[in-house]
Amino acid sequence: MKYKFFPVLTIISLLVLSACGGSSSSSKSGGELTGVSGFSWKDPAPYGMIGIPQGYIYLGPNETDSLWGISTPHKPISVDAFWMDETEITNSEYKQFVYWVRDSIIRERLADPAYGGNDMFKITEDKYGDPVEPYLDWSRGIPWKRPDEDEERAIKSVFMRHPVTKENMLDASQMNYKYEWFDYTQAAMRRNRLDPYERNLNTDIPVNPNEQILISKDTAFVNEEGIIMRETVTRPLSSLFDFLNTYIVNIYPDTTCWVNDFNNAYNEPYMRMYFSHPGYNDYPVVGVSWDQASAFCVWRTVFYEKGMGKGGRKIEPYRLPTEAEWEYSARAGKNENKYPWDGNGTMAAKGCFYANFKPDRGNYVKDGNLITSRVASFTPNDFGLYDMAGNVSEWTSTAYTESGVLAMDDINPELSYNAAKEDPYRMKKKVVRGGSWKDVATMIRSDLRFSDYQNQGHSYIGFRCVRTRLGYSGKK
Repeated sequence: MKYKFFPVLTIISLLVLSACGGSSSSSKSGGELTGVSGFSWKDPAPYGMIGIPQGYIYLGPNETDSLWGISTPHKPISVDAFWMDETEITNSEYKQFVYWVRDSIIRERLADPAYGGNDMFKITEDKYGDPVEPYLDWSRGIPWKRPDEDEERAIKSVFMRHPVTKENMLDASQMNYKYEWFDYTQAAMRRNRLDPYERNLNTDIPVNPNEQILISKDTAFVNEEGIIMRETVTRPLSSLFDFLNTYIVNIYPDTTCWVNDFNNAYNEPYMRMYFSHPGYNDYPVVGVSWDQASAFCVWRTVFYEKGMGKGGRKIEPYRLPTEAEWEYSARAGKNENKYPWDGNGTMAAKGCFYANFKPDRGNYVKDGNLITSRVASFTPNDFGLYDMAGNVSEWTSTAYTESGVLAMDDINPELSYNAAKEDPYRMKKKVVRGGSWKDVATMIRSDLRFSDYQNQGHSYIGFRCVRTRLGYSGKK
């Protein structure tokens, strides 16, 4: 389950460029400057995603809401093209992540001597017989139907029997996903260069070759009690590996959110059935924290690249949308839109609602849904995106501050902050957008911003992924 985002060194980049084809031979160009040619490769449209063109929008409301008195920072900004999920991530799609983690644990244990040590489940040599760093063989199926005694113990080890109800169930506490993330942004900062002579290009300032640069990086491990321990380590910069962060995230949704979000309400059936029952497969996953949604994006990138097989190209990683990307997409790039649709109303002339929200005081079902609705139940916006208002609010990658976009650049604006464990809790807020099934009409406006804590999952917050669309500037 370990994935390494290694730094791209200049020398490696040069070698890759020279290996990708093209020639600088003067005999072919007649001594003229003609540029280096090479084969082209078009990024294929990812399954279930919509191409969003680059564009401009006045981010935030153009006027203060006279009824609610909501004041939101606003600013004209531009964003590059990207791919965005057509719908919110569903229970079915998130289960694929959970089951992948489950099956990887089982495969690790099938290869463990404590469970029989079947080395067929782990590859340790390449096709020439030379040793490689061991990795799981996903082409070998798990013996679900006729396992031997050791295999049965390995399979059953990820399940548990409820001590009271005696129900057999997946042991959610074991569903931990470990990944490594290289912080390209911090590594690129001039102040963090390994060579002290590159940290300041002002030649009037003397260079101190012995200057120490302190770097903070995140590490994680599971202790003897099975508890995930996260630490932020601060140490002198010594190599590019100081920008490699390690995370371990329990990725099972908090199904108890249906009870904890609502006092004195009988929501127990949702707690037991919403994520597990196939009848809810096409509904948006909820109870997923920002940390879990971010881990899903990393896994989705790994899963896609591995699915392309050997020789498959690396892709721009799946990620959560920035706050600016989300609002631009929701409003379909239109400054006049407060909602994903044209106009300020929430209902069409024929009486059909545009979104799943709370239309009236205490009347959740007026729009046809008590809680969440199946994704894509309502008309998409002009970009072809569904449920950008209502259904569930959505996580963005952006750290929440009161100043919002005013503290960001006007090109691809973003404010990132990886909160350390030791940071005050108020610094662990992320921007949430779109409003949900439990919110009134004003709260599902596309130009308003809200926040929640990155380690909490709720019954009204979900997410969708994006992927940068490089080298594209036209319409979708």
